[in-house]
Amino acid sequence: MTRRIILFACCLAAFAAPNGNWKKRIERIVKTTPALERSHLGIRVVDLTGKVLFEHNARSWFIPASNTKLYSTAFALHKLGANHRMTTRVVSRGSDLILIGGADPSLSGRAYPYDKTKEWGDIVPGIEALADQVVARGIRRIEGGIFGDDTAFVWDPFPNGWSIDDPLFEYGAPVSALTLHDNSVKLTVAPGAASGDPASVLLSPDLGLFTIVPDVRTVAKGERARVRVDRPAHTNELRVHGTIALGARNYESLFAVDDPALYAARALEAALVQRGVEIRNPATVRHRNSLDEVIDSSGAEVAKLESRPLSEVVQVVNKVSQNLHAEMLLREAARKDRTAINSADAIEQLREFLTKEIKLGKDDVNFEDGSGLSRLTLLTPEATTKLLVFMANSPARDAWMASLPSGGEDGTLSRRFNGAVKRVRAKTGTLSHVSALGGYLDHPKLGILAFTVVLNNYNTPSAEARAGIDKLVMTLLD
Repeated sequence: MTRRIILFACCLAAFAAPNGNWKKRIERIVKTTPALERSHLGIRVVDLTGKVLFEHNARSWFIPASNTKLYSTAFALHKLGANHRMTTRVVSRGSDLILIGGADPSLSGRAYPYDKTKEWGDIVPGIEALADQVVARGIRRIEGGIFGDDTAFVWDPFPNGWSIDDPLFEYGAPVSALTLHDNSVKLTVAPGAASGDPASVLLSPDLGLFTIVPDVRTVAKGERARVRVDRPAHTNELRVHGTIALGARNYESLFAVDDPALYAARALEAALVQRGVEIRNPATVRHRNSLDEVIDSSGAEVAKLESRPLSEVVQVVNKVSQNLHAEMLLREAARKDRTAINSADAIEQLREFLTKEIKLGKDDVNFEDGSGLSRLTLLTPEATTKLLVFMANSPARDAWMASLPSGGEDGTLSRRFNGAVKRVRAKTGTLSHVSALGGYLDHPKLGILAFTVVLNNYNTPSAEARAGIDKLVMTLLD
């Protein structure tokens, strides 16, 4: 009997740490890494049957940052399928044209499928294509104007828990069913021709939504210089000041637009005017203020544009960690078979997916957004690894795996895990004092493992936190 107990205990030890050293090595890394030692650290590693191989604080709450996108993109793939496409439409009603958003995040100059070598272009092919279709229908004059319609989503553009300054920048752009260029514009500052000259300050595209107050001076080549941009909260004023050196690279930054539907409507308006169409009234918008509001979207269709397939959209979300796209996919998945959706209902449907399909308890997750920008969203390492196991065994497995950054190769992991190229596929997550990594390891003996490492409340540079996490993950690969 004693011999059986000893054998059983040995089996448990081997099961808890396959190489017999994980626990000790992880403890040593934590003790010798300041970013880890005084922080709140959670780890969980399982095989693809869900068997636990190692865990630490696995049921504790953590702010997950962009690891939240694992949940919203998994929900979208499960609910809609990898081949789902979103449709943007232009309809004619009375004297107006209505540009109706269909929750397409890919209406931009981004490259699809994801290509790490291609820059984001300033031209929006989708808007150009819609304008061409309108003109092809023989429309040369619009007696009314163009309406931007984003009523597929109730107008509640900022999830709970986003910081007040997040919506000023591209990463916190407002959520809308009618989205153009990630609801952002690019500010470019270029040196003047000679030292002392004013710098060139340009906005692209410039559709009259912002006021620029420029005060940037060119200084001598090699001289220390800095460009600063201030945008007072709740304004569209960009105060650009500072210095830029001769021969220096252009300064570039992305800023969020306040009203995405108006932005898109003005872009279509500009494209039509460029093609010789006369438009009597300026572009305007219509939003949905509640699910009960009656919206008339009838009219004769004069143009439409389908998005890229969901598999390609999800790639961009997870590879580059795109907040707006994640929020849109959460709502679009919840809107299936509905006319419109609000953010609260979308989050509730995400919860139902997790409880019914993945068997999470209702108190295992607390969502306030779909991107992870909110500090009110809380998850556990246990919940995340259960999601990862479910998706690795789901019909959407291939699209799901292809969407995750590959260590040492692309996305947000392009400069990490260079010593283990392609052995780590995982989603990163970063906020102030928060760093996370969740995905899959290709273990030489155990095969594909699902893992998550999440770090909260560290008070060192983020690079040190990421380096500590990478050490832990490399240990798990041994």
